Amino acid sequence: MEYVEPVLGISNCLGTPACKYLQYHRKLNDYVRNFKRMRDELNCKMEDIQLQLKAELLRPLGKIPKKGVENWLKAVKEMIREAQVVENKVSNGRYLCRACNGKLVDEKTREMKEFLDNAPNASEGLAMDGPSAGLPLPTSELVGEEAVRNEIWACLMQEEVSKIGHIHNDLLKQQRFERVIWVTISKEFNVMKVQDNIASALESKEYLDKEEDKLRRAAILSEMLKNAGKHVLILDDVWDKVSLEEVGIPEPSGSSGCKLVLTARSEHVCKYMGCKVIKVKPLSEEEALILFLNKVGPNIVQSPTIMPTLKLVVKECAGLPLTIVVVAGTMKGEDNPRIWKNALGELKERIGKVEGVEAEVIERLKFSFDHLKDEKVKYCFLHCALYPEDFGIEKDELIECWIEEGFIDYMGTRQEMKDKGHVILKKLEDNCLLENDTSQFGLHVIKMHDAVRDMALSITRMNPRYMIQAGLLLEELPEKEQWSPDIEKVSLMYNSISEISIDVLPTKCQQLTTLLLQHNPIKKISISFFTNMPCLSVLNLSFTMIKSLPNSIYELKNLTTLLLHGCYGLRDLLCLSMLQELKKLDLSETGIEELRYLDVRVFTLKEIPAGLLPKLVHLQHLGFHKSNKRTCLKAEEMEPLKKLECLTGHFEDISELNKFISSMQQSKKNLIEYYLVVGPYNMGRGREKTVTIGGVQNWEGELIMHPIEIQELNIVRCDYLRNLVDDNSSFKNAIYLSIFYCKGIECVVSLSSFASSSAHPFQSLEKLDLLHLPKLSAFIMKDAGIGSATTSTLAPSATFSHLKEIRIVNCSSMKTLLPHWLLPNLQNLEEILVDICDELVEILGAATSEVEEKGSDALIKFHLPKLRKLSFRELLNLESICSKSGVMVCDSLQLIQVDEECDKLKRIPPFVPLVGNRQPFAYAPPSLTISSSTEWWESLEWDDHPNFKNGWWERRIVQKRGEKE
Repeated sequence: MEYVEPVLGISNCLGTPACKYLQYHRKLNDYVRNFKRMRDELNCKMEDIQLQLKAELLRPLGKIPKKGVENWLKAVKEMIREAQVVENKVSNGRYLCRACNGKLVDEKTREMKEFLDNAPNASEGLAMDGPSAGLPLPTSELVGEEAVRNEIWACLMQEEVSKIGHIHNDLLKQQRFERVIWVTISKEFNVMKVQDNIASALESKEYLDKEEDKLRRAAILSEMLKNAGKHVLILDDVWDKVSLEEVGIPEPSGSSGCKLVLTARSEHVCKYMGCKVIKVKPLSEEEALILFLNKVGPNIVQSPTIMPTLKLVVKECAGLPLTIVVVAGTMKGEDNPRIWKNALGELKERIGKVEGVEAEVIERLKFSFDHLKDEKVKYCFLHCALYPEDFGIEKDELIECWIEEGFIDYMGTRQEMKDKGHVILKKLEDNCLLENDTSQFGLHVIKMHDAVRDMALSITRMNPRYMIQAGLLLEELPEKEQWSPDIEKVSLMYNSISEISIDVLPTKCQQLTTLLLQHNPIKKISISFFTNMPCLSVLNLSFTMIKSLPNSIYELKNLTTLLLHGCYGLRDLLCLSMLQELKKLDLSETGIEELRYLDVRVFTLKEIPAGLLPKLVHLQHLGFHKSNKRTCLKAEEMEPLKKLECLTGHFEDISELNKFISSMQQSKKNLIEYYLVVGPYNMGRGREKTVTIGGVQNWEGELIMHPIEIQELNIVRCDYLRNLVDDNSSFKNAIYLSIFYCKGIECVVSLSSFASSSAHPFQSLEKLDLLHLPKLSAFIMKDAGIGSATTSTLAPSATFSHLKEIRIVNCSSMKTLLPHWLLPNLQNLEEILVDICDELVEILGAATSEVEEKGSDALIKFHLPKLRKLSFRELLNLESICSKSGVMVCDSLQLIQVDEECDKLKRIPPFVPLVGNRQPFAYAPPSLTISSSTEWWESLEWDDHPNFKNGWWERRIVQKRGEKE
């Protein structure tokens, strides 16, 4: 039988032409070399795709891999396995004929080349958004709305009702519709903007982008909605009549099952649109009081001297929920009865001065604004009105703007100023003048309620220092007459201005300090536009289409902030040496290739000119995003930057990084926020203090000569690395550690590396990711390369003591994941995920000496009190979760997930409770679920504790998807 396969191989060669047969025979070594080269290329491509895919999946938005990418990775993995089989056959001489070997490797080489040619294109994206009917909107439970809510819901469920005037998030919960599309109309109605917003919600905006004709756009959008399935389209905050036909919204009908919902302030608008009107009435006195008390705080509720006045204040709010919330926020925590009486008098006086419901609402809201005691906090609030209506403002961006505008007094460090900004934000949120908003992009954003923004705009209109025309889709600058000589703040962001010509140049802007032009398709700015703006300090041209800046910009001697982020067409800048006060310059994601005098955040910068950085002595924030040797930072040029607090950049090697850190410490400077990359690989921005070391082939583990505080450490493709050396506490505060594709690493830390017994590496670490490390055999070793530590050589007590999550993927040398002696350090461990570790035999293991010491019949307890989840996939040799002589002590365990190819795992370990030892083999953690296939479950052996299967466990099995429950 042992000759059958070679004979079959020879028979396969018989049909080969003679010349090809001889070529296979003579050039076998060439074919084998080509085969190995192609296999290595394919393997590298697969690893690169996996790495890039991981980076995309780590971003927010609920991304999932594209199906084609998933299929390609799965097929390539199988192809590489087949290639290994071929290599084994050839190297072992399984075929008696050289020609047969040559033909075999040649055919497999061609197959691998085809896979390589069809590899996914990373530039087109490897992941896509996960399926979703829509995102739930942030809502507050308001008193007195249950009846209205029920009426609305009843209307939506009726087939004959296709338009109504209100909606609630229950639509998403009930899943009666395939899509829920929410579009805010706002006060300044614009057909094309509404069309874009609906198309974006349908994830089909690209079909409208190339079309400028409104009628054709309406026709395209109409077809989109007709093909969108059964859906609800919500038009929120409609101020005036809307022509559905002009926008491209098909007339809803009962037969289609589609509904149109709109919210409006005017009953007349609802009736004109043919809607069934559902009025949201003002709150009753009792409901208003409940809402007010809920917002004003418990200490006020318990004050009998304040309560009579408080009820009168609530009455002045006229049952309007927003007014009640804002006024209550203003008075929150105020326990002086006299101040309450004064507030009551002030509210009455304000309302008595104006006529009309809208004017009265604004005056009530102004009450809260006027009670902001700090003038700079008022300026911070009014700055939010510079953004368009219903705009989600990222908190960090807003605070940066406040700092740039000088609303936050200068402090010792920029971080202290940011902290002060968060205090101001909290104050405005507590006063209900700003609202926290859950962004679909995972950002921390705030919004201004449109009525609150109306109040803010009413204040700025009385002040000639403001011009706010943001988000109105203007196609040109406002007329000269609108540029008051006293104007200081101008916001024209998010419009459709494409050119700033000499005809509309303002001539009286001697006081202008802030000009916001971001998100306009500006291609050209008149050469003398900035000539009459001597006081301009903040200029934002981000996401415009400019290719160059006008010469007059270099005359702005008071300019402190120049933002050009996302100006992809911008290719170069002239000398900025005249801008002596410049402190912040953002050139990220621009097309700039050559600079003479410049600094920060350049995306495609080819070279940093020598002598540039030392001149930028005012810099607090510096960032270079390009991993290119010519853009690597040099320590000696960084030394003069005494005010630097935030840094993003690349260093060529560890020694250069060490020189920089040494110079920082000698001058007693501390970076507050940094993302530092050593080498060509970039894992993407992580936590506030992140270091990534990638592709540094001569690095053996010594990190930094002088300790710095690292929160996140990423290590990628450092093949000389054997273990991490940390005798200076650089890793003391690291929260996250990831090590990917390092062919030589044998352990995470080696006990022999520590000169001091007081060293506790990774004592703050919470998450550990170890992926594709073929030689990794242990987390901690007594001596790297010799073997794992024994019970007599315990790890430093604080090492890994905060670790919550461990993820191990494709580490083929590891046989025992966590030895028993290490468990005392892992008392906070919550989750263990292990994939594709071919040699892994057990998850929790006891050393041989430990078993011998206690005796073979003694129970060894594996104590992990916070463990919640165990997940295993493709562990071909896994035999046990813990040693056969062991029991698990982890009452918090919720899930054991056993996926495909864990066929040798035949035993669920016994459990004992945290307290008491009665009936140890009849106990199971109270919330435990086992997720597996039925076949695997049926194959389990229950000799030690047969009561498990029929008792505790049977009701807790979750079969794999696709199998019948």
